[in-house]
Amino acid sequence: MFLFLQEATPDTSGYMIAGYAVAFIVMSLYVYSLYVRNRNLRQDLAALEEMDKPAPPLPAPTSQSKPSKPKARKKPKPVTKKVRK
Repeated sequence: MFLFLQEATPDTSGYMIAGYAVAFIVMSLYVYSLYVRNRNLRQDLAALEEMDKPAPPLPAPTSQSKPSKPKARKKPKPVTKKVRK
C-alpha cells in the first residue's frame, strides 16, 4: 500500500572498508611499536650483561721489565715582589 514511501537500505560498505583499513593500520603500528621496544630491551640487556662481566686480569709483571719510576715534580719558583722606592 505505502510501498512508494519506503527507501532502500543505504550502502555503507565504503565505511566498513574504511573502518577495517583504519583498524589494520592501528594494529600494525602497535605491532611495530612492540617490535621496536623488544629490540631496545635486548640492546639494553646486552649492554648490562657486558657491564656485569668481570674486568680482565692485569698481566703479571715479568722479571725482565723494570718498574717505572714516578716522575719527579719540578720545584715551583719562589714568587718575589718588586718594591718601588
